[in-house]
Amino acid sequence: MSDSNFFQFEAEFIDSMHCIPMIVRMKLDTCGVKLKLTHWGKFELSERQTLIEMPCQTTEEAIKYKEFLQNLILQKTGDTAKELAIAPNPPWLDEQAIPETLQSKATEFQVEFLLTQWQDLTPLQRFALIKLSSPSHESKNFLPALKEFKITT
Repeated sequence: MSDSNFFQFEAEFIDSMHCIPMIVRMKLDTCGVKLKLTHWGKFELSERQTLIEMPCQTTEEAIKYKEFLQNLILQKTGDTAKELAIAPNPPWLDEQAIPETLQSKATEFQVEFLLTQWQDLTPLQRFALIKLSSPSHESKNFLPALKEFKITT
């Protein structure tokens, strides 16, 4: 697997692939599929690699990704995954506004997060920070991600 697909803060679980990496999680949000960790665990390493590398940016790519993923889940489990609403303007693509939950989480860690820093991030980096700052997510990787993305030292 290419290290360029993953973040340093994901290193502890990337080799075993027992967690869904951020690059796949962003694609799930893009195509509107709720992939469970139990589903992910049933996939072969080559199938996981396909999900990591398969494009999912345009509407057409997202449709193909969803179809591939749902077929894969059906093959492995006999059922399909729950489908989710797709945000028409996902916050990780908005370079003009840092999401409030992210700004609050940064403040909690005494980190000043500037709009120019947000704008310098890739969409995948923004996505990761949004996910890591979510109230429902354990935040142990939030500060390592901020450091990796050079938001703080």
